[in-house]
Amino acid sequence: MTVRLNTRLLLRLVATTQCFTKRALCVDSKARKVTVLGSGNWGTAIARIIGDNVRKKPHLFHNKVQMYVYDSLINGRKLSEIINTEHENVKDLPGFKIPPNVIANPNAANSVEDADILVFNMPPMFLDSVCQKIKSSIKPDVLAISLIKGLDHRKKGLHLVSNQIKESLGLQHVSVMMGANLADEVAKGFFSETTIGSRLEEHGYIFKELLNQPYFKVNVVKDVETVEFCGAVKNIIAMGAGIIDGLGYGNNTKAAIIRTGLEEAYEFSRAFLNESNMATFFESCGFADFIVTCYGGKHRLAGESFVKMNKPFSELQDVVPELKFRRLPGPDSLEAVYHLVRQEQIEDKFPLVTSLYKVCFEAHHPTELIAALKRHEEFPVL
Repeated sequence: MTVRLNTRLLLRLVATTQCFTKRALCVDSKARKVTVLGSGNWGTAIARIIGDNVRKKPHLFHNKVQMYVYDSLINGRKLSEIINTEHENVKDLPGFKIPPNVIANPNAANSVEDADILVFNMPPMFLDSVCQKIKSSIKPDVLAISLIKGLDHRKKGLHLVSNQIKESLGLQHVSVMMGANLADEVAKGFFSETTIGSRLEEHGYIFKELLNQPYFKVNVVKDVETVEFCGAVKNIIAMGAGIIDGLGYGNNTKAAIIRTGLEEAYEFSRAFLNESNMATFFESCGFADFIVTCYGGKHRLAGESFVKMNKPFSELQDVVPELKFRRLPGPDSLEAVYHLVRQEQIEDKFPLVTSLYKVCFEAHHPTELIAALKRHEEFPVL
């Protein structure tokens, strides 16, 4: 009886200590100012969540949220002006109101002045330019989280976007958030899950407080590299799934693409990441994101259009209405992954990625993906 009582007391003490730690973070923390860098459909959807959350948590966050907008003219009016007066991003996320405390700012450097938290959410090809604009304006202790799904294919090795941000801005830590999150469904309030990767527990807790909603469930893990890698490689596999759709194959074949893609993604993470936890693939950033992207994402549509229109991926945004104004990071990520595989001379271990690269960039026939599935080795059963 005594042992049982002591165990209960111990568990209660541990729980109380954990709660106290979280409360201390809330009480001792200043009201942090937040800037969202990027205003595409996903950036705007996230800004809506953040704008709502900061109003409810004044002990943690400043009420006003800056959102950097790359300005464009919509019927003769600046997009930033439309957002600030009508509280709607009519270009990228029409039909959804943005909280009035989210302020569109077309000046990147000005948008980050006094910011304590930076939320990066833009096509990866624009990241270098934005980092150069804001570098001299950010606080040295600013917290950063990247929602950017892509890889830097211009450098040797596997170069993650979070590392690119750290190097460009001189930051020690950059967290990431990836998951099965179609922007319009999140904007509609459909239940979704997402995964934050953060090496520092305090940072992870702050970001969870900033982003968690009853309809947007956030889980935090420490495996930053795998979370981010999954967010990039799922676009590659979705291109393959779209190609299968374009060829007219059914769901069985697409399921084989997804399964094989997951297998190659896991093997690649083991070979090239500093840390890789298989359990992370069962988070929203992994298996779930592969499924939703291969069935409902823009890269799936791009893969299908690539086959049906016989046009390179670089031209699809000009001819596919649903891809207008959308920059696809998947092709660059495919280049980055394949070049590393080729450099290590292990193409035989990654037949799907190898075949997909040759189909997309070397004019091989799309049916080569089927041949890759047939010759893929069985995954070893532990």
